[in-house]
Amino acid sequence: MNVIEASALGKRYGSAWALRDFSLAIPAGHVAALVGPNGAGKSTLLNLAVGLAAPSAGGITVLGGLPAGSPEALDGIAFVAQDTPVYRNLSAADMLHLTRSLNRRFEVSYARARLNELGISLTRKAGRLSGGQQAQLALTLALARRPRLLVLDEPVAMLDPVARHDFMATVLAAMADDGVSVVLSSHVLAELERVADYLILLSRGRVQMAGGVDDLLAGHRVVTGPAAGAGNFAERPVVHASRAEAQAHLLIRAAADDPVPPGWEAHPVSLEELVLAYLREPGAAALPGPARPQEVTR
Repeated sequence: MNVIEASALGKRYGSAWALRDFSLAIPAGHVAALVGPNGAGKSTLLNLAVGLAAPSAGGITVLGGLPAGSPEALDGIAFVAQDTPVYRNLSAADMLHLTRSLNRRFEVSYARARLNELGISLTRKAGRLSGGQQAQLALTLALARRPRLLVLDEPVAMLDPVARHDFMATVLAAMADDGVSVVLSSHVLAELERVADYLILLSRGRVQMAGGVDDLLAGHRVVTGPAAGAGNFAERPVVHASRAEAQAHLLIRAAADDPVPPGWEAHPVSLEELVLAYLREPGAAALPGPARPQEVTR
């Protein structure tokens, strides 16, 4: 089952297309990370998936084929937006009551127990909570709906490292305990490397790369060697190349056992290296066939 599936999807704001002829399938059972530069279409895609926006072209379904934004779909999706929205003048207890009133399914006992474990007083106004506590309150409200899909749009961008770690630990626990699928948008690559097992990289409103993290990492290598020999990789699928006077550093699409020329060394690639390489080369595609290297002198 795919938790999000888009076909020829387009979204236009005025004369500008945020997404155009966009197709994607995200399978269930993953923490899927959505990454890309600002303006790539990440928030637009998530807003379309949760029914906060309507497509200008094409279609998008969720949870195995339900129309995005339909009552059936909304029952199975919980969304935490970028600023982890809470009503600052309402207490945590008021937020639980409001959310319960607006949703057909909401486990108040679960939410109360979880806030108690976090040391968040039900009587305290949301505006007086720390940033990390506000994020945890918003996440608790989402999880108490017992969703099948949890959608998070930059949920940890404003949090300190400890609060960010605790927030993502809760997300992983929900996935492990309740089988929740997760799709999250984030710029924090170090955090994604720790939690994500599926990656979608967007660029200019299109999918540049998508797949299981382990498969993507296994299909790429970093090779270093003499700059004069960089031409040995002219026929290789080079994603990104940088070259100093004496040494070249290339990220290529290759398996771990693919041979390299004499004088060159191959190393595994990290998720951060992989994402940064594709972000620097928005024309590169993680598909069979060579990508044109673009050298950067440093």
